[in-house]
Amino acid sequence: MPLSAFLLVLAAAVLHASWNVILARAPDIAAATTVALGLSVLLFAPVAVLTWDVDAAALPWIAASALLEIAYFALLTTAYGRSDLSLVYPVARGSAPVLVLVGAAIVGTTIGWIQAVGVLLVGGGIVLVRGLSGDADAAGLLLALAIGASIAGYTLVDNEGVEHARVIPYFELVLVPVAIAALTWHAARGRLPRVRAAIGWMTFGASIFAFVAYAFVLAALTLASAPAVAAVRETSVLFAVALGALVLHEQVDRARAIGAAAVVLGVALVALG
Repeated sequence: MPLSAFLLVLAAAVLHASWNVILARAPDIAAATTVALGLSVLLFAPVAVLTWDVDAAALPWIAASALLEIAYFALLTTAYGRSDLSLVYPVARGSAPVLVLVGAAIVGTTIGWIQAVGVLLVGGGIVLVRGLSGDADAAGLLLALAIGASIAGYTLVDNEGVEHARVIPYFELVLVPVAIAALTWHAARGRLPRVRAAIGWMTFGASIFAFVAYAFVLAALTLASAPAVAAVRETSVLFAVALGALVLHEQVDRARAIGAAAVVLGVALVALG
């Protein structure tokens, strides 16, 4: 991988972890997430219009992806509201590539031994991140795994959908109904004042970070192979755990730190195997 691509993906990993930290520390996580979603839609809109190329064949994939993204954000806000980011983020991000690999295996793709080792490392890492004590956060683990399943789902769907559309217009069409659904949910519960209160530099920063992180990954894909980019991208797990300790003051013990590192190594093996 060229150094320029490596630095782009590494920056994307930092930004991805950072916008998750911003949302996790918000006073009202659901409202902040909705604002960040809406701002991301606005940021993507001009680029989507300028690069517009969407076939009708993409529409069913867009609809399916939007439903999975709605589930993803609903689960994410719930998880961050009750569990540590240093638990939720590594498990969600680490389990998603493994689930994608399992899905590919079900339809006939052969799994190599390197990928199998990667799956075992991710599994062991998740156990360490969750904790071995009886009072460990089982509900947080289940929510994180559900988030990972939703990520795996929309990854598989999007892999087909982008065959019929340019990436940014496709992503814009996926996010618009997600943002509308989130606003509708708040409106139905009389929470629009909370959404307005969440508008500020922090949520604007989260949307900028998400947008730029995505752009950096796209740029890196023009310079390096997709497996290499995917492997480096998952270093965001380590950044999230570190930021969880430093910014959110979560208790990150040695076992959780080692578990996060094992997840990153396992995902790298799955991506490169």
